[in-house]
Amino acid sequence: MATKTANVTARIQPEIKEQAEAVLDKIGIPVSVLIDTLYRQIIMTGGIPYSLSVPRIATLDGMDKEQFDAMMQKGYDEAQAGTGLSVDEAFKKGSEVI
Repeated sequence: MATKTANVTARIQPEIKEQAEAVLDKIGIPVSVLIDTLYRQIIMTGGIPYSLSVPRIATLDGMDKEQFDAMMQKGYDEAQAGTGLSVDEAFKKGSEVI
């Protein structure tokens, strides 16, 4: 196995780094292994190995706490009233968006 001697330096927001590293720690993957894997996927696929697009549906990243709480409350209210989508309808609708 080749000796790893190259360094990668990136500037990111501290809270993003902390949150991502906490997730990686939970699944037991060091940051260096993740970066190495990403670079290998870029080489194998000839590009970025995931989609970079603006989501057409609301995501947690695009919401503040009040918006998220309102969305969750709406879903809860619909479930209580029996007016929400069935599981099959939700999955069908979700696959249409993607």
